[in-house]
Amino acid sequence: MGRITARTRVTRITVGGAASRREDHLAVEEPLEIRVGGRRLAVTMRTPGHDVDLATGFLVSEGIVSRGDQVAAAIHCGTPGENTYNVLDVGLAPGVPAPDASAERNFTVTSSCGVCGKASIDAVRTRSGYDVAGDDLRLDPARLAGFPDRLRAGQAIFERTGGLHAAALFDGRTGELLVLREDVGRHNAVDKVVGWAAREGRLPLGGTVLQVSGRASFELAQKATMAGIPVLAAVSAPSSLAVEHAAASGLTLVGFLRGDSMVVYAGAQRLPAPSDAEAYSAAALQAEAS
Repeated sequence: MGRITARTRVTRITVGGAASRREDHLAVEEPLEIRVGGRRLAVTMRTPGHDVDLATGFLVSEGIVSRGDQVAAAIHCGTPGENTYNVLDVGLAPGVPAPDASAERNFTVTSSCGVCGKASIDAVRTRSGYDVAGDDLRLDPARLAGFPDRLRAGQAIFERTGGLHAAALFDGRTGELLVLREDVGRHNAVDKVVGWAAREGRLPLGGTVLQVSGRASFELAQKATMAGIPVLAAVSAPSSLAVEHAAASGLTLVGFLRGDSMVVYAGAQRLPAPSDAEAYSAAALQAEAS
C-alpha cells in the first residue's frame, strides 16, 4: 500500500514576526490506473488507500456495473519485481459485458475532475438503473444539520494535512454513519464510498444521505443517483448542472449546509419543515410556558 501522507520541511512566515523552519505533513497524490480485464479504462489522481472501493465505485458511476458481485476480482499489478500499487486490474464476473472501447478515458483524470476525458457530451450523462425519485425517505432537517460536524470529526487525515476532501454515507432514518472516506479528489472520495457499499451488497442505497465536504458538482450528483442515493448534501454551493440533474432525477440536493441553516435546491419534499402557522403556534406556546 502506498503512503497516505508525506513529510516535508517548510518555512512558516508570520507578517511582522520571525520565520521558522518546521516539518509539515502533506496528503499524498499519486496516479491510479484502472484496468478492466487487462485493458486500461482510466487513470485518476488519488490518495492511496481503498483502491478496490475506488475502482468499484468508479465502475458503478460509469454504469459498467450496478452491483458489487459483478466484480469478480481486483489485483494490484506492476512491472516484474516491482509493485507500486498504482495499477489495479479489475476482473468482471462471467456474463458482465466489458466496457465499450469508447468508454476509455482519453487522458488522466485529475484530482479536481471526475469526468475529464469523456469522448462526448452525451457520454457525460449516465443513466441510473435505480429509481431515486421513488425513494420515500423523509429526513428531519435537524438531523441533517448535524452531519457536516460528524463528517469533519471523522477526517483523520485532513486533521494532519488540511488537504483532503471527504464523503460520508449516513442512514437518513437513524442518522447512523455508515462509512467515511477521504481523498485529494472529491469524486474519488465519493467513488470510495459507493464502492464500499457495492462490495458490501448494499446497492441501491435507498434511504441514505451522501454528505460531502465541498461543493456539489454535476459529477457528484450523478454518482449519487447511479448508486440510488436519494439525498446529496454539501457544505458549499452546487453547480447549475448539478441542480438540473437533481431536479430531473428526483435527487434531493442541499447546499450551504452550515450550522442550523441550509439551502434546498431540489427535492424539498424530503425535508418537511413546519408551516409558518405551525411555527407561530409553537413559538406562542413556548412564550406562554415561559
